[in-house]
Amino acid sequence: MSDSAFNQLIPYLKDTNIRSLWLADENLLSANLRPNDAVTVIANRIDLEQQLQKQDWKVLFSDYDFSIIEDNSLDQVIYRISKEKLVVHHIINEAFRCLKEDGQLILAGDKGEGIKTYFSKAKKLFGEGESSKADKDTWLAILSKHNEVSNKQLDDKNYHELRVTCSDTQHESSFEYYSKPGVFGWDKIDKGSAYLIENLDSFLMTLIEPPKNALDLGCGYGYLSLNLSYLDIPVVATDNNAAAIKACERNFDRYPINGKVIAASCAEGITEKFDLIVCNPPFHAGFSVDGDLTDRFLKAAHDRLHSRGVACFVTNIHIPIERKAHQYFHQAECIMSNGNFKLVRLTHKM
Repeated sequence: MSDSAFNQLIPYLKDTNIRSLWLADENLLSANLRPNDAVTVIANRIDLEQQLQKQDWKVLFSDYDFSIIEDNSLDQVIYRISKEKLVVHHIINEAFRCLKEDGQLILAGDKGEGIKTYFSKAKKLFGEGESSKADKDTWLAILSKHNEVSNKQLDDKNYHELRVTCSDTQHESSFEYYSKPGVFGWDKIDKGSAYLIENLDSFLMTLIEPPKNALDLGCGYGYLSLNLSYLDIPVVATDNNAAAIKACERNFDRYPINGKVIAASCAEGITEKFDLIVCNPPFHAGFSVDGDLTDRFLKAAHDRLHSRGVACFVTNIHIPIERKAHQYFHQAECIMSNGNFKLVRLTHKM
């Protein structure tokens, strides 16, 4: 699968010989580029970091943390815009800080993703820039830093700050959730996840004995993990997104939760078997709908589920998860739905 916007950036990544920073996120797709010693990469997904390391790029895994980069030290920043507005705003602001006078920020994206608006805002910050239409919907923008100091920074809602964004009460336990921009659904309680927790006992009633441990597969800021605490069992929470890991760790430390948070893509590298797995799988990769994502989460649940255990999935009602699950599990049963979401119980035994 090719991404027209990212393709506009490839010549800059391949041919540059000046000090450059490449911001890579899930829109990188399956790019396979020869490494360039002049380019350092920051990736906010652990799978991208691992992929780029295998290709011998100089890559850092972080929540787009520019703190190691000095002011006015870069010649070029290269970025295919992300899906979330506040992430884009944060990166544009930090690029301005880190670039030298006359240094360039090179952006690419599609019209429907807001690239023209981002360019207009960034031009006020940088002082100079040009944009060009690469094809029907794709634009390339090059901004040159000509303001030593600017008061035109984009509003990124204090991107790196963890803050309490929502709270609730479940199973006689009250939680306030720390989260931040960059986490999927960062400022709300996901309705599907809440539906799973409200009906968790319906999943567990088929178990011969109470679960001894649990895995939160794709944990986000940790909503499901925190609401498993009433079971009084150790919980492993895992996600591939650096912002999610940061927020989930904060929530685990606050209460505290009996468990650990691990940066991993679909539990890759985790070898423990679990009696209980909870999952609200994503079905978007960046701007695209990725049907393979559900399959990858199902495969991960299959590999990590104990023979006596149960995996509890919540998905949009239209996703054919039961059909997909039958290649991995003996039983895939929709135990209830509410018109928007459905709860699917997965087990190795009938």
